[in-house]
Amino acid sequence: MTPVLKTEIIRKSLHVLIGFSPLLASIDRPLTIALLTFGVAFYAVMEILRLNGVRIPLLSLITEKAMRERDRGFVKGPVTLGIGALASLLLFSPPIAHIAIYALAFGDGLSSLVGRLFGRLRPHFLSEKSVEGSSACFAAVFLAALLVSRSVWMSLLAAAAATIAEALPLKDWDNLVIPLVTGAVLSLYSFYV
Repeated sequence: MTPVLKTEIIRKSLHVLIGFSPLLASIDRPLTIALLTFGVAFYAVMEILRLNGVRIPLLSLITEKAMRERDRGFVKGPVTLGIGALASLLLFSPPIAHIAIYALAFGDGLSSLVGRLFGRLRPHFLSEKSVEGSSACFAAVFLAALLVSRSVWMSLLAAAAATIAEALPLKDWDNLVIPLVTGAVLSLYSFYV
């Protein structure tokens, strides 16, 4: 296994953990919002400390293992991940927020792993991402949305929105864009249906 693939597996394993926030939110939404807010703030402070030479035993190690080559300063992926989930819970109704977060956790997470492992077709319009990875994103979001909404049309729309957002060359900012685009598209759909 290549070092890049190891790093990506660690990153996306952490990424998938955000998928637990809809379950927690369905039990206690205010607590989930508070935990996400605290988590983002805590990580940001710990990352600033790490950059100033203070090693936080477990957190610094995980951050260093999950860093990509481009992450040689403040590693913003965990911050944008938490804010993406938090914004979804604050802006959208529960079923739509849950689908938006699942798009982030599973669609984005699987697209990267599948793309790195099996990605061969990389057309220019996908900004160096692969058809295989984008297909994995579409399938993961479709299945997650179908489990939540029980609507094939809503699930197709969620999968299409998330896949298009994921294909954009946004680096770590996709953690904000994917759930917000997915949630906005589903909110518009729900408004007109």
